[in-house]
Amino acid sequence: MPELIDKPSRVAAVGEPPKTIDEYVGRVNTGEDRLSIAHMRSPSGWSEPGQRPEFDEYTVVLRGALTVEHENGVLEVRAGQAVHTRAGEWIRYSSPGPEGAEYIAVCVPAFSPSTVHRDE
Repeated sequence: MPELIDKPSRVAAVGEPPKTIDEYVGRVNTGEDRLSIAHMRSPSGWSEPGQRPEFDEYTVVLRGALTVEHENGVLEVRAGQAVHTRAGEWIRYSSPGPEGAEYIAVCVPAFSPSTVHRDE
């Protein structure tokens, strides 16, 4: 039987200036550990520490642009585009453009602070 997910849970974000994370599916909102689905809104100038997560992340940019730094360069992911980062890769997300970014992130398995492995 289908299960309605009535609303997301607001999850604390890392990085400055603060971004908004609304988790619809995942460890916090539904107790799901197989994957997480979150709606993110990052302001202009936002950036977070680099990370080497134990999960794949699929990100679909809805508005603005997201910059994804990786060990071999930098990708600019614009509205209407997506990016797939793989478990074990070093990456760093930011939204330096004037619009910031609005995007959907799907992590497989689900995002967890203990498996993201952020740079110190």
